[in-house]
Amino acid sequence: MELRHLRYFVAVAEHLNFTRAAARLRVAQPALSRQIRDLEDELGAQLLERNSRRVSLTPAGAAFVAEAKAVLQRADEAVRAAKAFSSGQGGEIHIGYAPSPTVELLPQALRAFQETSPAVRVILHDLSAREILQGLKSSRLDAALTVKGEAREMRGLSFTPARTYPFQLAVADNHRLARSKSVRLERIKSEPLLVYTREDYPDYFAMLCAIFGGEGKIPKIAGEHDSATSLTAAIEAGRGVAIVPSVLARLAGPRIRFIPVQPAPEPLIVGVACQRGKLAPAAQRFVGAVR
Repeated sequence: MELRHLRYFVAVAEHLNFTRAAARLRVAQPALSRQIRDLEDELGAQLLERNSRRVSLTPAGAAFVAEAKAVLQRADEAVRAAKAFSSGQGGEIHIGYAPSPTVELLPQALRAFQETSPAVRVILHDLSAREILQGLKSSRLDAALTVKGEAREMRGLSFTPARTYPFQLAVADNHRLARSKSVRLERIKSEPLLVYTREDYPDYFAMLCAIFGGEGKIPKIAGEHDSATSLTAAIEAGRGVAIVPSVLARLAGPRIRFIPVQPAPEPLIVGVACQRGKLAPAAQRFVGAVR
């Protein structure tokens, strides 16, 4: 039994007329009749009552036509799904993102992608920078919005910058430095420093080392935090200050001030990362939307 047998039978069942069904299918009537007989022989059941005046469905035919229509509908849906996936207009993609650095970029990227590919389902994964790299290299992620890592970490991956954020000093609104127009690194060394956890944010620690001239020169660390939420809460509570990218202001409350640092450290670069040459069409469209 092939799909054409089902299509031929459904056409006859809908028209209850071999001549009209043959015209709709653009086949010769004798060929249509032969296909229906072959179908009945394979099923071992008569599907149509035929005489010189009329054609009608047998009880077996009435039961079979509903199922035949369902099979044809599923086959058509499978074809549409395959075509949509191959063109990047359908299917689903898995996108990783680093929460705090992409708080501005993520909604903009999703909005841009939605405009070009509304039928594609985007599954988001909130991950650390290390988890994002692992997900991309293992193909569990199609693409990711993340910070630019070191060259050795990004080997095999393509990265397109999208946003640049300067590192600034975040202090509580009532801190003695809160009204400063800028603050020098030497002045920060006397302050209790709040940081992200070294284990979860190794690139952040590398950045601090670069700013202060070496790991041994980092000021006394007053507390380590595994999320932007806990870090900003500690700053607001007056437990210390933190050197963070300016994008964190989008998450922080009004009681935290962000002050430029002098000399200015290298800025944080946020963009979209993916495997080189291994993108499905929908993922290519997502990367294109971010660009």
